[in-house]
Order: sequence, then structure tokens, then C-alpha cells
Amino acid sequence: MTTSPEAWSARSARRQASTPSGGSAALLSSARAAAGGAGGDRAAAIVFVGGGPRTVGLLERFAASAGELLGDREVEIHVVDPYPAGGGRIWRREQSRLLWMNSMASDVTIFTDESVVCEGPIVPGPDLATWANGVGATILEEAGLETTGPMDFPPRLLQAEYLSWVWDRVIRSLPAQVSVTTHLERAVSLTSGWGNRVELASGEVLEADLVVLALGYLDRVPTADEAALADAASSAGLTYIPPGYTADVDLSALRPAEPVIVRGFGQAFIDLMVLLTEGRGGWYDSCSGRLEYNPSGSEPILYVGSRRGVPYHAKLGYTVAGTTPVPTRYLTKAALDDLGDEVLDYVSQVRPLVEKELTFAHYQQLFLAHPERTAWPWQQFFEVLDRTLPSAPEFVAAVNEAVPSPDDRFVLADVDKPLAGLTFEDPGQLDRELVRLIETDLLRRADPSYSADLAVFNALLSVYSVLSVAITEGRLSDEDRVRHVETEWHGFFSFVASGPPPRRLEELLALHRAGLVRFAGPSLDVALRNDRFVASSPALPREIEARAFVEARLPRPDVLATPDPLLKGLLKSGLLAADELIASDGTSLGGGQLKADGECRAIKADGSVHPSLFLLGPSVSGSAGSSGFSRPHFNGPGFRQNDAVARQLLQLVAVQSEKAGRRHAS
Repeated sequence: MTTSPEAWSARSARRQASTPSGGSAALLSSARAAAGGAGGDRAAAIVFVGGGPRTVGLLERFAASAGELLGDREVEIHVVDPYPAGGGRIWRREQSRLLWMNSMASDVTIFTDESVVCEGPIVPGPDLATWANGVGATILEEAGLETTGPMDFPPRLLQAEYLSWVWDRVIRSLPAQVSVTTHLERAVSLTSGWGNRVELASGEVLEADLVVLALGYLDRVPTADEAALADAASSAGLTYIPPGYTADVDLSALRPAEPVIVRGFGQAFIDLMVLLTEGRGGWYDSCSGRLEYNPSGSEPILYVGSRRGVPYHAKLGYTVAGTTPVPTRYLTKAALDDLGDEVLDYVSQVRPLVEKELTFAHYQQLFLAHPERTAWPWQQFFEVLDRTLPSAPEFVAAVNEAVPSPDDRFVLADVDKPLAGLTFEDPGQLDRELVRLIETDLLRRADPSYSADLAVFNALLSVYSVLSVAITEGRLSDEDRVRHVETEWHGFFSFVASGPPPRRLEELLALHRAGLVRFAGPSLDVALRNDRFVASSPALPREIEARAFVEARLPRPDVLATPDPLLKGLLKSGLLAADELIASDGTSLGGGQLKADGECRAIKADGSVHPSLFLLGPSVSGSAGSSGFSRPHFNGPGFRQNDAVARQLLQLVAVQSEKAGRRHAS
């Protein structure tokens, strides 16, 4: 069963109409004004700018603690987003059903469980897989979507339906005296005085006691280099597609059978690959015993390279008892505190602990779960690891003696850059090496006998949580944060832990066999020369020329470069802060992220804290769990942060109500 775009839009509109919007919001604003503005005896008002998963999760926590903290106080909640609440922009219904999640259905939940350490009550709910095969089955059937197994990687449209259902459930769970109004438009300005005034694109103004900005992934204006390249490409009649969210990019200028240079080998490339192949009418079959691609004739030829020159690792296709995330052992808050109160140096003080943490996770799992592949007892090996660093000669010697197979060893630099230092005589040699790496990765990521990989995956998640705390506590300099955490570390994390479903890499190999995907090498450099894009890699002796060039990646976060009028105005007025960062060598690092304190309150340009403006999400420095959902039973940091902020909002509402009551009594 299929559903037309018109039907999707109509159904979205019907669901959105289930909460008041537009005119009713204007009446609420008028009622507040009549009641005496920001200081009158009225319901407290909270405005959420952004209606995606982060806001949904925060409202779920708000509802959970309302019985304890809200009493009979009235609250008006406004959610402002041009996309329907629940999925927001990224998880909206209006996108290709060919695009998949890169998480298994059983690894996605927006609900707390017994693992989450928070003050608010735990309110369990179904993860995506449980929902899809239970209460959500009828919803999916109506949407023309199939249910999913717990180990499947479902279409993003299925997640859109799940988040819409969660939104409806959260709204129903709020106390009767809490109203929710949605506004399908953008917020364009925010001013603060005795209260907060949020102006919408329509001209409507919302008076708010508290404001939460949960804006998700921000667009940004092109960099100077990107703008110059776009102008030069246009003048030469070439096609240049700068970094952006693939689902929003117009790909119509990429012509059939024409070479296209693609820089970027992560999730954005996988989406691009899907839209330019299956999205143009091709299909796969396994009649020959292996996956084969049948072209439609409308596909371009993709020459793909990147900094590493290899695709992201496939997502792990299994679970193993005893490899769930655990607290870090070496990279801990206490360990960082022991290094002193001053700002830490990431390279010399933090990075060694990160590497040791991942090394410990790998070898502990290897020695305890697969002792037949080791030559020492775990305790003997652990004692060497515990007193040294992974780069120490003593530890390297221990690995060489205790771990006979190179396939069982963990060297972070080798994992990070598998083609480092290699050169190839011709493209065919590079092709064979890439095919070998991808095939090996697919086999290994499906094999529980390599469960040390899963242990490293879980350790990566735990490390990220510690680094987020270090950032919010100011333990890292801005330069280290941008260069080493937001760039270096996040890139490694994404490469190892945020790769595509295994099926996508099987499709990549099938497209390579069909001649539609070719490998361009590591450290890919692209220039415009003689009215052609020219790509080169130090690993290959030849260059690639093409009329079209695609940057298959998301732009690096830089809130100073966002075109969003709300943030631009807040930064200009000083209500928000995000410094232009200059490295020690004098080069610009861009604007980085918005500044917030440990309680997620906005830090203003003068260094003071805004008492009624809260910031959450990937555009905020140190914000945990920016995706808005988590793996079940993982004590997701975003859930803990949501709970703390929700309870703070409720407590501030109580304070506001008590002050209003005293004024009324006097």
C-alpha cells in the first residue's frame, strides 16, 4: 500500500490540528495581557522553540514530575516549529521512504527506564521495535509502512510515526491545567525585559516566563571558500552542491551517466548514494547468489573519497550479554579533577585517557569472552595495561606476546585511518583494497566472536558522556573543544559508531561492481581548474575530472554563521554568547556552539546567566544526547539532562506563581 505526498500532508495537518494553534494562541496572548502582562495573576507561560525529539523528551519529563512539583498551578506551553511537533525537521514525514535510520529499531527509545539516574519518576514506554509490533502496527499500516524487527534498520518514516505517537501520548499525560499550543511557523526574535517576548514570522507575539531553545541541527551560510567555489562553478556552468542535509538537497542537476566527484564517505554519502540509484529507478536482486544492482540508466557515476578514504564502519548486527555500557574506568570526572583545577590540555592530558579507556574495553572483552585467542590470563595482561598507556613499549610488547592474531589487537590510530601511509599504483589496486576492507568489515560486524568491537562501541558512548561534562564545566579550552572534541573526537566516534546499516555497504559493493561507485582515495583534494572540478589523492597517481562536485557532509556547527534570524538577533543583542574562536596559531576556528551553564541556562555575552532562557541540542556546547532519544537501558545522558531541566522549569513556575500570589494578596 502506498500513500501519496498529498495524503501525507493532509494526515499531518489533521494530527497537528489536535492541539490549538494560530488564532487560539493569539487569544491566549491577549488574555495574558489583560491579566496584567508578565507580572499579573495568570498562568505561567513556557515557549519551546523547536518541536523535535528533544522537546518531546523534555515535555515527557515535565509531565512525569508535574504531579510532584506543579500542584494546581496553570501553565500555558507553546511549541514553535515550522515542521509538525514530534519529528521536527529531521524526522518529518515528508521525505523519501528509501532513507533509513542508522540505528536498529530496538536501540531507539524516547522513554526513561530503570537505568536512568534522575530525580523525576521513571515512566516506561515502548522502544521503537516494541511500538512498531504493538500499538503502532495499525498506525504503520495506515501509513503504508511495514512493521520492523528488533534487529532491523527501519525507514526514517517509521521513526516519524513513532515520534508523532509519542508526542500525542506526552500531551495526553500532562495535567489538565497545562495547555499546549503548537505554531507551525518560525520564531524570528526574542526580547527579554520583565519577561520574554517571542515574535513569530506571522507577527504574532508570545509572552513567556520561560523559553527553551531546542533548535536541533542548524543551517549555516556558506564559508568564504564555499561561496567562492559556488560563484566560480556557476560562472563555468558547473554543478556544485555544498554541505547540507541530504534529504533537503536538490540533486536534479546531477546528470545520468556523468561523473560526479563526491567528498565525504559517511551517512550523508550513503543517503546521496541511495537517492541517486534506487531513487532514480534502479533495483537490487540476489538471483546470482550475491547482491547485484540493476541500473535504470538515470544514475550518475560517483567518484567518492574523503579524509580517510573509506566508508564508515557498518553498524553492529548483534548483541552480546555482558557488553552493555558501563561507567568509564580511566576517563572519569575524578581522574580529570585529579589533574588539577586549571583548564586541561586535551592532547597531553585527556586524549591518553580516552585511548586507554577504549583499549581497556576492547581487551577486557577479548580476554574474558574469547580466552582461546589469548596467550595470557586476563589479570596478568590487565596489570600491564593498568600501569601503562597503550603507546608504552611495555604494553605494546605485552600485546604482541599475549594476543597472537593482529585481527584481535586494538590500535586506535590504525582503526582511525586504515589507509594511512599507503599508496596505490593504479585505481584498480585501491579498488581491491577498499573492497577487501568493506567485505571484512561486514563479516566482522555480524560476528559475535568479535564482540570486543561491541565493547569499544559501548565505551565510545560512555566516553562521550564524560567529555560533555568536561566541556560544560569549562575543563577544556575553546580551541581544544573545537579542534579535538567537536572535530577530531566526533569524527572518530562517527566513523566507528555512527555508520550505516550493513545492507547499505552491501549495496555500495554492488554499485561498485556495476561501475556506478568508484573510489577516489584518502585526503581527497578538490579544486576548480580549466572549467572542471579536479580531484586528487596522495595515495593515487591520477586525477579525476568532472562537471559536478558534491560535498557529502553536514556543515560544521557554527552558530555565528547561521542564517536563523532568531539566533542572529539574540547573538547581536548579547542575550546569547558564542565567541569567534581564534586558535593559538592565529587561525579562525569559527563560532563553535552556544554557551550554556551546567543547568542548561544560556550564558550571555557579558558572562552572566540568563535566568529564564534554556538551551538544548547539538548547537549548544556540551549538550548531552543531542539526538533526543537513546538506547534502552543505557542511562542516556540526554534523558538525565531533560529530567533536570524539566524539574527546574517546574520549580521556576512554582516560584513565579508564589510571587504572583503575594502580589495579588497585597
